[in-house]
Order: sequence, then structure tokens, then C-alpha cells
Amino acid sequence: MAKCHRYDVGSLVLDRPTTTSSAHSSRLWSSFSAASFRRLIFDAVSCGASSRYRHRNDPTDAPAPAPARSTVKQEKETPEKAKPKSEKLSDLLNLAAEWSEAESDAVTKKKVEALEKLKRVARELQVENDAVEMRRAAASDVRLLAKEDSEARATLAMLGVIPPLVVMIDSDDVDAQIASLYALLNLGIGNDVNKAAILQAGAVHKMLKLIESPNSSVTEAIIANFLGLSALDSNKPIIGSSGAIPFLLKILKNSDNTISCQAKQDALRALYNLSIFPSNVAYILETDMIPFFFNTLGDMEVSERILAILNNMVSTPEGRKSISSVRDAFPVLVDALNWNDSPGCQEKATYILMVMAHKAFGDRQAMIEAGVVSALLELTLLGSTLAQKRASRILECLRVDKGKQISQNFGGSAAVSAPICGSSSSSTNPNLGSKECLEEDESMMSDERKAVKQLVQQSLQSNMRRIVKRANLPQDFVPSDHFKSLTLSSTSKSLPF
Repeated sequence: MAKCHRYDVGSLVLDRPTTTSSAHSSRLWSSFSAASFRRLIFDAVSCGASSRYRHRNDPTDAPAPAPARSTVKQEKETPEKAKPKSEKLSDLLNLAAEWSEAESDAVTKKKVEALEKLKRVARELQVENDAVEMRRAAASDVRLLAKEDSEARATLAMLGVIPPLVVMIDSDDVDAQIASLYALLNLGIGNDVNKAAILQAGAVHKMLKLIESPNSSVTEAIIANFLGLSALDSNKPIIGSSGAIPFLLKILKNSDNTISCQAKQDALRALYNLSIFPSNVAYILETDMIPFFFNTLGDMEVSERILAILNNMVSTPEGRKSISSVRDAFPVLVDALNWNDSPGCQEKATYILMVMAHKAFGDRQAMIEAGVVSALLELTLLGSTLAQKRASRILECLRVDKGKQISQNFGGSAAVSAPICGSSSSSTNPNLGSKECLEEDESMMSDERKAVKQLVQQSLQSNMRRIVKRANLPQDFVPSDHFKSLTLSSTSKSLPF
């Protein structure tokens, strides 16, 4: 007979009956297994926990007596009524659903209120009467709403606030002009669609009408808008051809304190954006921007940005020709190579020199005369990785050019790679021949090569002094004449000329 503790699956023990009643007990086994296990598993799952733990943890409950055979049959015929279940899990689920629904309702209500506010601002901007103060206040609201909210920028543009803001630029009220300019500036932050829409609405030409405004705040707002709008590639040619480049250059040349340093930085960055587009190079060359830039180089606050603009200019033949025509252009660039505290300036200066050296022979000669070789040699040892690579390429170009020049001086003979020194007298006295050869070499050297040779000799002598000091040799140690002859004759042949 089956011994079963109700609601206790773990304590269920089944005793096989004797063989005399095997058929009847087999039917009892089947009916008990199907009914009891289904009921116990259903109760455990629906209540969230097994009921056997409650049975074991409750000391007042007494073990249920084993049901009689007739009782088991009755259970089979009449199913047991469902016991009341725990509603903790369902309560938690209902609570979470209610909280989520409440939160969703709050978020939705907040979004609806924000949308209504944006619609109200858009309506106030589009009023047709002479309510200047209302439009000015609405423009100020657009400026604040679009300052840090990207969704608000897109929504306001879809509500049609850009055209009335562009119209407000022509207002006689200075405060309305400033409010509209900064509202347009914030609408274009990180939104290329709005930048294109602002330009298509005619904002650039309206801004250029205000460049002569005596109010510096209006001028700075216009500069900031040019910077933001010029970041979009499709806007670059339109702004460049509109006449904004001379205005921005005028801001850079402003020497009084009416224009802030931030406005000048914005103007320089806007010029950099415009110089990226090749068609704007022609408009830049119509001004005296490149000579002004070379005269301004040395001011570390703007030098790197100026060199970046010159990097864009040197990519076109017209830009290279304009740079070459500037007096002292190469000495200024060579001086920039020595700015060890500004690796960015060194990298950009070497790029300009590298492009110029690969394009024109006359530029290479001007570089050599400006003393570029010694600066490049130092840069290959002390510069950044990019500056070292560019310096090495320039030196390679100068070396190839120097080799061609020597070949032409010797009649184009490939066999004459070095002058044949000595005569019949030199064969009898080799030391005398070598000295005569060195004198002939020095007479044929250019001033630049002599300077580099002297630099190398000084470096070798300095290294020799360090070796002597580390070897604990006497301080009055003097290198032999043979060592001096080696340092004089062999080192300069490996220089990149």
C-alpha cells in the first residue's frame, strides 16, 4: 500500500504490495501517481515555492495519516478543491506593472508638455505683426532649448523656426540680431540638416551685411556662425565664394581689444575649414593671407593652426607658388623645425617643406640656403616619429638632387663618383696626397656642406671626450693624427646630400 504524506513530494514512500493483490495494487499505484504528482507539482509552481518547506518548517502540523484504499478511489472520482494560493508573486508583478505604467505615463506627459512648449515658441516666432519683443523672447527661448538638446534642435527645425530666425537678422534691434544669431548657432550644433537649411535660407549673405556693425557682440556671433556652418563640406564652397574669407582675415588682423581672443581663434578655425576645399584656395590667394601668416608665425597660440592652413594650401600648385614667392618663407619654416616644445608645429612644417622639396628644384636650393639640412638632421634624431619620417624624406630628396648636380659638374660621367686625388708625387707620399685631396674637397664644398661637416666633427669630438672620460684615461689625452684623419675624411661621405 502506498504511504503518502500530502504536499510532501520528497517524503513520498511507495511500498510494493504482496503478490496476492498484484492486479488491484497496480491500478492503485497508477491512479495515485497520476493524481498526486500532478497536483503537487501544480501547487508548487503556482505558489512560487514548494509546499514541502512549509510543511517541514511548521512544527504544529502533524503528519497526515495514510489514506485508505477507498479514500484514494474517492480522490480519483471527485477532484479535490483548490487550496488558496499565495499571491506574493502576483502582487509583485502587478506592482511592477503599475509602476512601469505610471512611469511611462509621466514620461509621456513630460514629452507632451515639452512639445507644446516648442510649438508655442515656433508660433511666437512666426507672428506677422510688429511684436518685436515677442519674437526676440522666442529667439532667446530657441537658443536655450537648442543649446544641449539634440531632439529639440530637430523638432524646432521641423516646426519651421529657421526662416523667421534668418529674417530677424535684418532687424534694427541689436538684441534681436544677437538672439537670432545665437539661436541659429545652437540649432546647427551637431545637426548637418539644420546647417544646410540655415545656409539655404540665406543666412550667410544677411550676416555679411552686418560685418560693419559697431557692436562687437554681433561680430563675434557672426564669426561663430561661420565656424559652425563651414564644418559642413557642402557649405564650404558657398561660404568661400560669398566674401567671408576677407572678413575673417580682417578679424585676425584686428590689433585693438574690441575683438576677443576667442573670436580670433574661431575666425582662424573657420579659415582652416574653408581652406580644406580646393576651390577656396583661389579666394584665399586674392588676399594677403599667406604673407600675413608667415609674419605671424612664432606666436605659439596660433602657429600650429596657421601651419595647418598652409598644409592645405601647399597641396595646390597655386598655393605652392604663393608660398615660394613670400620673402623669408623658408627661413621661417626652418626656424619652426627647431620648436622642440611643439611637435605638432614641427610635423606640419616638415610636411610643407617635404611637398615643396618634391615639386620644384628652386625650392630645394632655397631650403639648403636657409640651413634646412642641419635642422633636419637634428629632427631625425630628436623629433617625433612622423617628423622623423618626413625629415628623412626631405633629406633623401636633397641628396638625390645633390648627386645629380655633382654628376652634371663632372660631365655626366657615372664612373667619376669621387675626385681622383694624387699624382706621381702623391703615389710616393700618400699622406701628402690625402691632404691635397681634402683641400680640393673643401674648396668644392658649398657653405652649407661645410657647416654640416663642422657639425659632424664637433659631434665626433664630443663623443670622443665622453669615451675618454668613461675609460678613465688621462684628461690630457690627445687623439692621434690617424684618428683625426679618419674623422675628417670618412664621416661626411654618408651625409644625405
